[in-house]
Amino acid sequence: MSSRTLPLLFINLGGEMLYILDQRLRAQNIPADKAKKVSTVAAWIEEDRKRVMNDIITTMFNKKFLEELFKPQELYSKKALRTVFDRLAHASIMRLNQASMDKLYDLMTMAFKYQVLLCPRPKDILLVSFNHMDAIKDFVKDTPSILSQVDETYQQLVEMYTPLPSGEFQLIRQTLLIFFQDMHIRVSIFLKDKVQSSNGRFVLPTCGPVPHGTQVPGLIRIFSCNGEELTRLQFNNGGNYTAALREGSFEIFGDRVTKLGTNMYSVSRPVETHMSGTSKNSTQHTKQVNTAPNPLAKEELNLLARLMGGLEVQKPGNADSGFRVNLFATDEEEEEALISRPDELSYGVINIQATKDQQTNAELAKIMGEFSESGDQSPSASSKGDDLLAMMDGL
Repeated sequence: MSSRTLPLLFINLGGEMLYILDQRLRAQNIPADKAKKVSTVAAWIEEDRKRVMNDIITTMFNKKFLEELFKPQELYSKKALRTVFDRLAHASIMRLNQASMDKLYDLMTMAFKYQVLLCPRPKDILLVSFNHMDAIKDFVKDTPSILSQVDETYQQLVEMYTPLPSGEFQLIRQTLLIFFQDMHIRVSIFLKDKVQSSNGRFVLPTCGPVPHGTQVPGLIRIFSCNGEELTRLQFNNGGNYTAALREGSFEIFGDRVTKLGTNMYSVSRPVETHMSGTSKNSTQHTKQVNTAPNPLAKEELNLLARLMGGLEVQKPGNADSGFRVNLFATDEEEEEALISRPDELSYGVINIQATKDQQTNAELAKIMGEFSESGDQSPSASSKGDDLLAMMDGL
């Protein structure tokens, strides 16, 4: 596995999260007829949306956090990554309940998985990342201080990834696909566009533009030992292929060419997630067989503690000052999804105020080590989270 995958995974999933939250915050505005009568309320809601986006992006591009993130390291578990995004999504006054957070994470992961699968070349994953970064810069274009944070990360991405050879990008792509291989969540946008089957697996096209630097299949050339072309043979390639478009720009400012990684929610349409039967069976099977203690639990949690230590989140002084965002059409749908959601796919929001103190990390590793030995989906997960919060509050 590649040790350079984590920053790309985090930035692309974070970009998808921002797309979804922006769309939902806009969709939950007051009705148009009431907005005409109460224009001040509409203005307050728009300011609220900007505040939420700015707070999340500020936390996402925290300098100390990114210093830890960009260090060469292996990917850690899906649960640890999910914890990071739980905390990131609640870095502002916005609040999501468990069902909406589950849905948000499902949409994020499936969107980026599809983008990775569609990349013509492994290196195009970097272009997808740049599309996300371009959109994030547009979200904070009116806030110079946050924009400078994003620009610093942008420059770091260019310096770290553009010199890498094609083989390293192929390893990064394989690492991402291994991470996503068991995720088969049906999304209505993909189902309606017929790019996803009923079991949650993507249907990949077998035609269209070929990767940049390659030729349209259909010609066999035979060369002599001296490198001279002897004959040419034509054959039917069985598909509708076209020549590659120009290569996208890997600079901070430039035309990416590819649309992968751009905001697919810019056109308003309903988005639903559904667990496929295959996925449910697979997760139940995983729950039964994956009961062995994780020998890397201590190291993984120490890493997570360092990452969380860089997330400086300002809690609102008044608990009532926050507002709730619903990723479902109605509250009833959200409650129904929460009830019907398999237990093994639900996560509680754990706000970790971690420090670099060795004793704290040791206690954190001890708690999570016990958690791992009892299985990641233990019924005592909630109480363990409460113990963890109590310990952190006492620091």
